[in-house]
Amino acid sequence: MSPRTYRIGQIVPSSNVTMETEVPAILHARESIAPERFTFHSSRMRMTHVTPEQLKAMDADSDRCAVELSDAHVDVLGYACLVAIMSMGLGYHRTSEERLHARTVENGAPAPVVTSAGALVHGLHTMGAKKVALLAPYMRPLTQTVVDYLTHEGIEVLDYQALEIPNNLDVAAHDPAKLPGLARALDYADADAVVLSACVQMPSLSAIEEAEQLLGKPVVSAAVCTAHQMLRALNLPAVAPGAGHLLSGAYAETPPARQSYTAR
Repeated sequence: MSPRTYRIGQIVPSSNVTMETEVPAILHARESIAPERFTFHSSRMRMTHVTPEQLKAMDADSDRCAVELSDAHVDVLGYACLVAIMSMGLGYHRTSEERLHARTVENGAPAPVVTSAGALVHGLHTMGAKKVALLAPYMRPLTQTVVDYLTHEGIEVLDYQALEIPNNLDVAAHDPAKLPGLARALDYADADAVVLSACVQMPSLSAIEEAEQLLGKPVVSAAVCTAHQMLRALNLPAVAPGAGHLLSGAYAETPPARQSYTAR
């Protein structure tokens, strides 16, 4: 019997060029150790600068994207903008996931929905990380929004650095090789984990394992957490080589965030 192929749908900001590389890289790496195969399909929302105004307008377009992706009968749908969700209010990832899932149901092709914001929260809880340090590319006020959001979810941010990169393509161009050194400058001694990139546009996958070795702590990113939650939403073991502790196999069978969602 041929291995099953899963269709991965992603709702992506129009200027995001990272989520469609890092999530596929993680899941293709999984293909080297597991039989399942994956294809990737995207729908885009307009956004060029990471400002509250553009984020709000972009989020309003996410329903259209969910319907478009459900036309392709995707098996899971990922919303690939963490700060767009977090800037809409505390706990908003639950509202977004419920609403977008409802759009797929109405379109006759129900699919579980994972937001990168909810995935980061759930990934940290999965590891038992109650205290973290983090890096984010956003301007300081939006980074504070991320800190407040995590705090509301029971995760204390001990220290953070806002890189203050306003243009979204410039965020994607940030060199991931610089991230371990930046993370080392954080006050992370009492942290349970370090978030190397609290943004799915700032690339970090290639630096995750180096950062874990350098810091001696579990290291995650929004993209790694999203891949973990996508796999669990599909009822697949969440394991992939080269993506750090969360996908090492230690949390391969943990419950998905939305247990009411089931893959088709």
